[in-house]
Amino acid sequence: MGVLVLVRHGQSQWNLENRFAGWSDIPLTAQGREDAAAMARHLRDFHFDAAFTSKLQRASETLRIMLRELQQDIPVIADAALNERHYGDLQGLNKAELAQKYGQDQVYRWRRGYGDRPPNGESIEDCVKRVTPYFVEHILPEVVVGKTVLVVAHGNSMRPMVKYLEDLDVSTTATMEIGLCTPSIYWFEGGRVAKKEVREIPDIVTKGASQTEAIVTEGRV
Repeated sequence: MGVLVLVRHGQSQWNLENRFAGWSDIPLTAQGREDAAAMARHLRDFHFDAAFTSKLQRASETLRIMLRELQQDIPVIADAALNERHYGDLQGLNKAELAQKYGQDQVYRWRRGYGDRPPNGESIEDCVKRVTPYFVEHILPEVVVGKTVLVVAHGNSMRPMVKYLEDLDVSTTATMEIGLCTPSIYWFEGGRVAKKEVREIPDIVTKGASQTEAIVTEGRV
């Protein structure tokens, strides 16, 4: 039985500041590093055979912290195919300030519209076209042959993988929430997903745009 564990990285500095990060190479916060270690402690029931991550440090550092905490020395493959969605001209800009300038509906469409591209950036659909072939050709075959594989990536590069595994429609793919440091675990039998678990980790920051749900309701989007 193969196992696939998908993880979004820990809190980055621009998660904390409510900014679009995209391909900007933003480091983890101290909280993000603590959360990565805490998450790893809740995955001690797995011994991984291989790991995949992006070329961005918030994902690769999360992975390094996890493997150090687990005391597992395994092959790691980093590829830009797993990078976050490129947000183009929005990268580095504050989401709440953009909502004041362009309206919350427009910012929401940039973030959660399946085919909506930010200026000079990628849509979620573009990410699906970028990530899915890499996932199918390089990651999934490792799982199907019975290995336990860890993927540490980003919210928008995880969407295509979840879409493929769960056969989601485009609306669900675009609008689903993927928490920071919240593992989605898939067990495979005969090349198909037999079971899924979303493992909640106590006392960590899960919201990408803010530290608490209260901040989201106060105007962050």
